[in-house]
Amino acid sequence: MSVYVLSPTRALGGVSGLLQVVSLLGLVLLLLKLAQFYLRRQWLLKALHQFPCPPSHWFYGHKKEYQEESELPLLLKRLEKYPSACVRWLWGTRAFVLVYDPDYMKMVLGRSDPKPHRTYKYLTPWIGKGLLLLEGQTWFQHRRMLTPAFHYDILKPYVGLMADSVRVMLDNWEELVSQDSHLEIFEHVSLMTLDTIMKCAFSYQGSVQTDRLTREGRRNHQACQLTHQHTDAVIKERKAHLQKEGELEKMRSRRHLDFLDILLFAKMENGSSLSDEDLRAEVDTFMFEGHDTTASGISWILYALASHPKHQQRCREEIQSLLGDDTSITWDHLDQMPYTTMCIKEALRLYPPVPAIGRELSKPITFPDGRSLPAGILVSLSFYGLHHNPNVWLNPEVFDPSRFAPGSTRHSHAFLPFSGGSRNCIGKQFAMNELKVAVALTLLRFELSPDPFKVPVPTPVMVLRSKNGIHLQLRKLSDPDGDKDKL
Repeated sequence: MSVYVLSPTRALGGVSGLLQVVSLLGLVLLLLKLAQFYLRRQWLLKALHQFPCPPSHWFYGHKKEYQEESELPLLLKRLEKYPSACVRWLWGTRAFVLVYDPDYMKMVLGRSDPKPHRTYKYLTPWIGKGLLLLEGQTWFQHRRMLTPAFHYDILKPYVGLMADSVRVMLDNWEELVSQDSHLEIFEHVSLMTLDTIMKCAFSYQGSVQTDRLTREGRRNHQACQLTHQHTDAVIKERKAHLQKEGELEKMRSRRHLDFLDILLFAKMENGSSLSDEDLRAEVDTFMFEGHDTTASGISWILYALASHPKHQQRCREEIQSLLGDDTSITWDHLDQMPYTTMCIKEALRLYPPVPAIGRELSKPITFPDGRSLPAGILVSLSFYGLHHNPNVWLNPEVFDPSRFAPGSTRHSHAFLPFSGGSRNCIGKQFAMNELKVAVALTLLRFELSPDPFKVPVPTPVMVLRSKNGIHLQLRKLSDPDGDKDKL
């Protein structure tokens, strides 16, 4: 019997050969990737050649520029140099067209292009696939089914709930400003809007504003956990309750239905109801879109009024003449504060709560000026850029509520705080009501002025926030010992 022994030299040769094969395959893959990179970049350069932009690095794009200066100041520089739109390169094979012209906005929002998957996919685990993330026929079915939930008859009772939540916040502010008149308001307002949504979505009887953990600064994690757990529990409990004899008719006859009730009663065109997964997604979407966005809007409106005391005082006088000494506010009051509404809209112009949205072109588009883009290009609709565009608004950085005076005219797509087209914000009336209630009750209770040592820096983070918070000085109006001069 013979035994074959592999020599060390032959073994090393086998390993060496394997390494050579692996290296060769790696080189081939690298060359393929480089070829893909080159071809993709060449396609983008050709597709975007009609839209000039500042010089960019072939690989890093405009990264260095955005490291040296923050995003919104750079955007304002683009507005002056590049009409209507410009390109922003993220890196060598990824770029998007930044749009800030009303004609361009009208064309894109009038189409049904999908939202960029890569941009919006991070929201799916958080809010599920509700109206914000759905596309195509499914989105259309859900939109039609949910539209009745925002009818004014449904929204009317919510005004009282909004006022209750605002009063809790203002009571808290009274305690805090008795110790220090300086206050960071965004987190407080955010808790208040979450409180409102919980009441309107679930008939929630508690108050997240008075929860000790959330008030200690753990709002983002705590509130999210509370929302998801509460959504699942309440859907299960509410469905079980409705199965009891007679309960369905009782609930239908209730004077006030919350958002979940309306979703449970809603039927699609084929007669089917929403699944539990769809129910949760739509409620969580309502919570997200009506919570942080509205908090951003209210906070920046209060800052704008604090920065312009004459306009603030005129709003206060209008509200005092409407409500008198009574701080109760009703649905009928909301249409009787024209100057306050003008100021709210002007603040939304300067500080749009959602600074931009994205679209991925599903087919080619040609704009009114003759420039065109092929399918597959990413487009960012910058509402912040649109609202600050000097070609659209005269002296755009000036706070001027007369822009929204009755009878004033502007392009149909010059002012888009709630987006536009068929996918505009379904809850815009709900949001405007809450903005008016919050502003009215706050101005009746406090005089506002900006904190000169902590100037907010607008920063787009899903919603428009501030890097260093939004700090105001507050003086309680009914305080006889208040020293107005110290403001």
